[in-house]
Amino acid sequence: MTREVVESSDTGRGAHPFDRLMHASMGRITGGLSPAALGLAYADWAIHMSISPGRQVELVEKAWRKATRLSLYAMRCAANGGEGHTPCIEPLPGDSRFTAPEWQRWPFNLYYQSFLLTQQWWHVATKDVRGVETHHEDVVNFVGRQILDILSPANYLWTNPELLEQTAREGGTNLYRGMRNWFDDASRRIQKQPPAGMDNWQVGENLAITPGKVVYSNRLIELIQYEPTTERVHPEPVLIVPAWIMKYYILDLRPGKSLVEYLVNQGHTVFMISWKNPTAEDAELGMAAYRRLGIMAALRAVNTIVPEQKVHATGYCLGGTLLMLAAAAMARDGDDRLASITLFAAQTDFTEPGELDLFIDDSQVTFLEDMMWHSGVLSSDQMAGAFQLLRSKDLVWSRMVREYLMGERGEMIDLMAWNADATRLPYRMHSEYLRQLFLNNDFVEERYDVDGQPIHPWDIRVPIFAVGTTKDHIAPWKSVYKINRLARTDVTFALTTGGHNAGIVTPPGHPRRTYQVHCRKVRDPYMAPDDFIAEVPSKKGSWWPEWHRWLARHSGNKVKPPQMGADARGYRPQRNAPGKYVLMD
Repeated sequence: MTREVVESSDTGRGAHPFDRLMHASMGRITGGLSPAALGLAYADWAIHMSISPGRQVELVEKAWRKATRLSLYAMRCAANGGEGHTPCIEPLPGDSRFTAPEWQRWPFNLYYQSFLLTQQWWHVATKDVRGVETHHEDVVNFVGRQILDILSPANYLWTNPELLEQTAREGGTNLYRGMRNWFDDASRRIQKQPPAGMDNWQVGENLAITPGKVVYSNRLIELIQYEPTTERVHPEPVLIVPAWIMKYYILDLRPGKSLVEYLVNQGHTVFMISWKNPTAEDAELGMAAYRRLGIMAALRAVNTIVPEQKVHATGYCLGGTLLMLAAAAMARDGDDRLASITLFAAQTDFTEPGELDLFIDDSQVTFLEDMMWHSGVLSSDQMAGAFQLLRSKDLVWSRMVREYLMGERGEMIDLMAWNADATRLPYRMHSEYLRQLFLNNDFVEERYDVDGQPIHPWDIRVPIFAVGTTKDHIAPWKSVYKINRLARTDVTFALTTGGHNAGIVTPPGHPRRTYQVHCRKVRDPYMAPDDFIAEVPSKKGSWWPEWHRWLARHSGNKVKPPQMGADARGYRPQRNAPGKYVLMD
C-alpha cells in the first residue's frame, strides 16, 4: 500500500516499479550508497587518467620518490637501533592515531610511515586530473581514503604497538572484553535494542526535563511552552524550530546544558516545536506541509497565547532553512509577525554544502528516492551511516579498536545518548529538500515557489543573528556565513569553536569554547569570511550570553509572564513536556 501511495509523487515520474524495487533492495546492501554514482565518479577519473600519460609518469615519479624516502628512513632506523630521527611525513592535523611514542619503534614506525606516504600519494593521484568533474574527483578521493583507513596499521593487533603492549600486559583479557563488547553490540543490533549505556539516559527523566506543557498538537508537531522562572519576562516570545532530522531536546539536553533552561532563566518566554518521527503513512508530507503544519501552525498558536507581540523565530540546521523559507513567504505577503530571526548552523545558500555533497548528486538522489519509495521514509540507520562515513576514522575504526581490541567501553554521555535517539525522514519532504535546495539551490536562485508564487531571501527585513561552528562538516561555517551576502537587513554573525552539535550546545562556563561575533549593518560593506577570521577579536566562553543580549536589545520592556496556553481560544495545556512525539520510536 505504501508503494501505491508514494508512487503518486512527482519525484517518481518516469520510474518503473520493478527498477525502484531493485534499487531499494540494493540500498539495503550498500547502506544507501548508489553503485551507479560511485561507478560514474570512478569512470570519469579513470578515463581521464588513462588519456593523460604525462600525469601517469608524474605519479610514477612521485611513487618512486616516496619509496626512496621510505628506504632512506628505514636505513636510518637500522643504523640507530630501530628508531629514526626525523619521520618522512607527519600525520595530517587532527589525526592522532600515531602520536604514541610506541609508534616510533621498529618496525611500527615503518608501518605508519608507509601508510601516510601512500595516503598522501593517493590524494595527489585523485586531484587536479584535467577534465574530471570536481564532484567526481572528490568522490574518488573520499572512497580511496575510506579504503586506506580500513588498511591503517592502527586497526590491527599485530601492527599496532599500543595494542600489543596492552595485550601482553593484561594477558589477553582486553581481547576477551572486546569480544564480549562485540557480541553485545551485535546482539543489540539484531534485536533492534538501543546501544550500550542508553539505559542511563531517559527522555523526561534526566533528558529534556525543563518544565513545560504541550499547548498545541497536530499530525506533525507538538508545541511546547516552557514555564517561566522569573517574575517578569521580555514581551516577545522565542519560537524554536529544530531540524526534524533530530530530536528537539538537543536544545534541552539536561540541567546546566539546556539552551531552553538558559533562555527561560534570562526572562524569555520559550516555545519549542517537537516534530513527529514520521512513518510510512507520512510519506507524502512535503516541504510545504512542514512549513504549514510546522512553523505557521506553531506561529498561530504562539500569537494566540502571547497576543499582540512579535516573535523571535529561531531555527536549527534544517529547521533554520525552513524558517528562512517561511520568513521569505511572510515578507512577500506583508506578514510582519516576526521580530527577528536566529539561525543555528543553518544554510540558505547551498553552493558550498560541505562534505555531505559527496553523497548528493542526481544519481545518488534517485537511488535514495527509490529506497524511500519502497519504505515511505529514509531510515535512521541510513542517515547515520552517511554521517559515520564522513568521519569513519573517528566514528568507526578508532571506536572499533578501542571497544573490540582494547576492550574499553566509552561512557555514554548525554550528547551521545541524544545522537543515538535517531529519527526518520518522509519520502516527499526529503526528496524535495535534496533536489530543490541541496542540488538546485532554488531558493537563492529565485526558483522556489510558496503557494504558487516565488519567494526571495532578500525580501526579509527583520534583523538576523546567525551562528556557525568551526568544525561543522554538515553546515560548514563559510556556507552559513553566506547569509551576509544574501540578507538586506542587519546581520550579526557569531562563529564558535566546536562542531555542528557540540558547538551549539555550549553553556556558559564551558572551559574550551571561544567565539567571534560581528554585526554588519545593512549599509555596511561586506566582510569576506577570511577577513572575519583575521579581523574580528576572539572572546572566551559561550556565545549564549551574546545571543541573549542581542535578543534583549531587540525586545521591549519586561512584563508579567503570559499564561500557559490559552484555554478559551483552543490552545490549552494538553500534557507535560516533553510530550509524546519525542518518545515515539
